[in-house]
Amino acid sequence: MGSINRKEFIFGLAALSLMADKALADVQTSKSSRLVKSATAQIGVTVQYDPAYTVLKYPGGDVPRFKGVCTDVVIRAYRDALGLDLQQLVHDDMAANFSKYPKNWGLKGPDKNIDHRRVPNLRRFFERQGAALSVSDKGSDYREGDIITQSVQGLPHIGIVSGDKALLNGNPLIIHNIGWGTKKDDVLFAFPITGHYRFGV
Repeated sequence: MGSINRKEFIFGLAALSLMADKALADVQTSKSSRLVKSATAQIGVTVQYDPAYTVLKYPGGDVPRFKGVCTDVVIRAYRDALGLDLQQLVHDDMAANFSKYPKNWGLKGPDKNIDHRRVPNLRRFFERQGAALSVSDKGSDYREGDIITQSVQGLPHIGIVSGDKALLNGNPLIIHNIGWGTKKDDVLFAFPITGHYRFGV
């Protein structure tokens, strides 16, 4: 068996590197697709918007699936698709770093029943995980599986970027619950975007 020269060796390494990059991209795409598929599966199941405080089991607590708020779409998608429990992840981080989280509700400590269901807390958690991305006015900058937060008449809102595009403008549709259960809508730029995140995908 003949020896390989330096040029062949370098070419081989480059080819291996490209293969590894492609494999990683495929895994990331797969995770993103699974997350979006899980969020999409909530359409027609979660049919009500209900922000009532509810005592939940921990971990893995949830309100009945026929109802919920915008954060529940995200929480359920991460649990079902990727096995990531934002209730536990947020609670653990808040318990260890409570002073780093918003004080909008006058609490003196974390509350595992509600903390993960509040958009400002999810925003801070994603930021602390290094998942924050730039906010852009270009639809092409938002990838399938990304999380966006918005301000809707001064109230915080959150949704998941789908892989489907709006027919009229080509912007990615958003999977969210803004008041009528889980839907997929052309609302990416309907409200001011306050955050853009890519977590766990």
